[in-house]
Amino acid sequence: MIALIDYDSGNLRSVQKALLKAGGDVRFARRPEEIAAASAVVLPGVGAFDDCVNAMRKQDLMGAIREFICGGRPFLGICVGYQALFERSEEFHSCAAGLGVFGGKVVRFPDEPGLKIPQIGWNQIDITRPDCPLYRGIDSGSYVYFVHSFFPEPLDPSIIATGTTYGRTFASSVWRDNIFATQFHPEKSQDVGLQLLRNFVALAV
Repeated sequence: MIALIDYDSGNLRSVQKALLKAGGDVRFARRPEEIAAASAVVLPGVGAFDDCVNAMRKQDLMGAIREFICGGRPFLGICVGYQALFERSEEFHSCAAGLGVFGGKVVRFPDEPGLKIPQIGWNQIDITRPDCPLYRGIDSGSYVYFVHSFFPEPLDPSIIATGTTYGRTFASSVWRDNIFATQFHPEKSQDVGLQLLRNFVALAV
């Protein structure tokens, strides 16, 4: 069973439908015990870093997520769910501490002539970790769908699985052991995103 974390602000329905299409057995999770019982967890995200983290804290989910990750079972963070894995964010003078699974902070795209912020639409991924299980059957240079103004800067560059260039090159996904996370939205990325989610579902079996 894949637990899709419901903290009242995530992009739940489209992620649920995509995971179901990818062959997953998906259940919504709002309590720590529902996370603990899962074979894999997905943390979706739409909106602000602080809203995501504070909502999960109110539901006592922060510790449950850390404990799940430490247990070695597959975990996927999407968009703000990716950013929440880091220590902190510069978004709106954020005061909330992230999960701290990865070292580093979340930063905004720099203001540059001709660069529209947020980045909304299709962009390419350069797969820097071809051994990453999420990218089996996916070509480097494939297009995926983004909606964001902020992105993480990992302190450990070895976790970066893909890079994407938008004004500058940033870590568009990361991977370490059982932890996967993408700044782009697989559920909106058509065939490429569906293949990525199939690969994740296969890990949850």
